[in-house]
Amino acid sequence: MIREGWHRRILVDLLVWVLAALGCLLWRWVSDKSEIVNYWSLFGILAVLWVCLGFCVQLYRSYKVVWLWQSLLSVVADAGLLIAACWWLLPQLPYNLSPRVAMWTILLVAAMETIVIILEHYWKYATNMTVPVMKIEQRRHAQVTREEHKRRKESIASIHQSVLSVTTEADYYMLRKRARLDSNLTKVLCDHTQFSLLQIPDYQYATLVDMTLLNDMRGINKHLCVVNQKLPDEGRYVCCYRPQEYIKQKILNRYPWGINWLVYCLYFFHKRVWPRLTLTSRLYYDVTKGRKRMLSKTEVLGRLYYCGFEVDEVVPMGHIEYVFAHRHSQPYPQEQIKVYGPLIKLPRVCKNKEIKYFYKFRTMHPYAEYIQKYVFDARGGMDIADKSNDDFRITTWGKFMRKYWLDELPMLINWLKGDVKLVGVRPISKTMFETYPKWLQDKRTLSRPGLIPPFYIDHPDTFEELFASEDRYLTEYLAHPLRTDIKYFFLTMRSILMRKTHSA
Repeated sequence: MIREGWHRRILVDLLVWVLAALGCLLWRWVSDKSEIVNYWSLFGILAVLWVCLGFCVQLYRSYKVVWLWQSLLSVVADAGLLIAACWWLLPQLPYNLSPRVAMWTILLVAAMETIVIILEHYWKYATNMTVPVMKIEQRRHAQVTREEHKRRKESIASIHQSVLSVTTEADYYMLRKRARLDSNLTKVLCDHTQFSLLQIPDYQYATLVDMTLLNDMRGINKHLCVVNQKLPDEGRYVCCYRPQEYIKQKILNRYPWGINWLVYCLYFFHKRVWPRLTLTSRLYYDVTKGRKRMLSKTEVLGRLYYCGFEVDEVVPMGHIEYVFAHRHSQPYPQEQIKVYGPLIKLPRVCKNKEIKYFYKFRTMHPYAEYIQKYVFDARGGMDIADKSNDDFRITTWGKFMRKYWLDELPMLINWLKGDVKLVGVRPISKTMFETYPKWLQDKRTLSRPGLIPPFYIDHPDTFEELFASEDRYLTEYLAHPLRTDIKYFFLTMRSILMRKTHSA
């Protein structure tokens, strides 16, 4: 079976032959017995024979039906046949062409072909991460199907030993108190395989306690969706993980200053950057099996909300944190691969209440968008910059980028597209938009938002001051658009230069 795009592969082979011939000529592998033009003719004939023999030895087979070793074996066969032909035929020709030169050229071509084939196979391997989309079955309301009673002492002792096999005595007593381990409606899972979870009947347990660290699970979302299906309405789920912040502090405290940050950067690249790159993501998970991954608190809580849970409390126990949640709804539609790259698009309310997506550099941990309400409620609401006070979702480099507006540089793309103008009220999220009074909502949507808001001139400290600041700008703008934007632009520049204004 000839592979798709075989003509492109033949062009690549011919290019390889040109490069190999140039290499042989430049490195003086060609003897003086014959003119260089004769060698060029020889190389051209050998290139054509290479392609013809390639079809015979199935060098151009589809990668869907051939392994890497089979492709490499085809290269060896092609090169061997050509070398044998040259050693037999060239001495009989009157052109004094050296078989040794032809042999070295063919070997160089074979080496370059080997590199090309390995790279092509690896590209196919690295980009073939298509995981079937998990189908979320819609279900009706479901209650626990068993009556509750207290466990026998033997059963409690067995659970005690199972929990101690993976954690400490203090953790056991905390779980016994908070997760009601003495109730027959509580199921404790100490096996990290999903097989044991799949064997649990639906709706028979009101609480599932999962003692396997989420750091050691490869398919976290799939696992959480299965738990969601097993639990009844408002059923409780307890999981645990080792937070990224603990690992960071452990590394920084273990090594001398300077070396500790170098070690942490290397560790961070291995655990967070390598798994996110297109060419290394699959290799990373195949090597590590998804174990010992770095997980932030943001990502764990966000995954729970993404899979239909609502977090009740987080209990730290040494280097482990336990998350107590309850089933709230169906999971979000599960995407094939949820990729969190450095560039993101966020929905914002614009002119005429139209929702448009604005580009920004990512400054938060993965899955941060799913716990916005949780963070706002836990921290006493949002501030006037549409951010939570002391937001733990923001990364270390994200704080630096936000301070100097670096995260907003991609919004220039929206400016070029005409979504925003240079000066104007900030494009805000729907959550923030709904906190505005109705009259200001209507007034806001009469014009396009801007990259430079009046926020950086008036420096409001309360929502009332923010509303008044934007109202003043909008009133002036609707009366004199151009003059108002020029005025606010220069006032903002003065504020930045004289008062050293930074982003929130």
